[in-house]
Amino acid sequence: MSAAHPERVIDGWAEEELRTLQARGLRRELEPLSTPQGPVVQLGGETLINFSSNDYLGLAGDPRLGQAATAALSRHGVGTGASRLVVGDTLAHRALEAKLAAFMGAESALLFNAGYAANVGVLSALAGKEDVLFSDALNHASLIDGCRLSRAKTVVYPHRDVDALERLLRAHRGRRQMVCTDAVFSMDGDRAPLRELVALCRQHGAALVVDEAHAIGVLGDRGAGLCEALGVSGEVDLRVGTLGKALGAFGAFVAGSRAVTELLVHRARSLVFSTALPAAVCEAARTGLGLVEDDPSLRAALWRNIRHFAEGLQKLGHPATAQSAIFAVILGEPRAAVEASRFLRTRGLLVKAIRPPTVPEGTSRLRFGLSAAHTPEHIERALDALRELARNA
Repeated sequence: MSAAHPERVIDGWAEEELRTLQARGLRRELEPLSTPQGPVVQLGGETLINFSSNDYLGLAGDPRLGQAATAALSRHGVGTGASRLVVGDTLAHRALEAKLAAFMGAESALLFNAGYAANVGVLSALAGKEDVLFSDALNHASLIDGCRLSRAKTVVYPHRDVDALERLLRAHRGRRQMVCTDAVFSMDGDRAPLRELVALCRQHGAALVVDEAHAIGVLGDRGAGLCEALGVSGEVDLRVGTLGKALGAFGAFVAGSRAVTELLVHRARSLVFSTALPAAVCEAARTGLGLVEDDPSLRAALWRNIRHFAEGLQKLGHPATAQSAIFAVILGEPRAAVEASRFLRTRGLLVKAIRPPTVPEGTSRLRFGLSAAHTPEHIERALDALRELARNA
């Protein structure tokens, strides 16, 4: 460090932790795109087929969303200036919430600034130290942290294991019980057994919170998620969804009863103490939602790609099933995943290595996210590269 920039105590701590991450093969770096999000992107001067995005319907770069945002900028400006409870509420927020509620078949919907903020806000607002939360072992970090911040007793049940959950519900009583689960699990792409969870929660008088982040726009007759696909939308207490994946925009929402969303306005700290989403983002999301509702061909194209890729992976010996737009190729150790990701990049493919703590130890992987905007040729390029990777192993 120069005299102008003396080393601080915290710098030493950071350097030590970074060396540890490097030694374990877990150090990461940011890589800025030089193009809009899409099936093909430019990264560091390379043109790559993008299999690392959650842009499931190819809407993130759709000009119609951009046009909606641009028009809203002229009406509302860029920033909202305050939280919604102060002076950050706009007609754009209300219009989007009304459209989301109708789309989800719910009495009410409430916007949050991100899926992480929604899950943390919901769980910490609705549960307290006298309550018990039951969380799937592979839930997203936002649900895990929401459980922690709620100060409720948290009981983790084995992944998708309804029988184990029933035993735990009997063993751990509290003032209130709440089960929380992803609908589609973000790293494996498998689905929660929601019908069984609904029946179990009804039996025990427990509430059920479902995060539909990776199911909205992908599953269901209208794209309203796994709850819609299984016919249990009206039996789930609260559903969380994001606007930044299949809908192509940014932000998140919860869908439920008017009483619950009103309580969240009072109690969800991640909502109460955050500057509101820009109105332009709300208008872009509303346009994306309209496209999901009005153009089923987007979802049909996505599912053609999902089936194509699943069949190709099966022929390569991977245990793949067409459950969602997410596929994991498990490689084990972090360095193996990183090396595989680098190899695929030499073949023109962007497939990021996913390592602990995002996934459990020993399950580092390549995570493929499919899009309606991928062509059959893109899918074949990925399968050919995986075939070559296997030959070179």
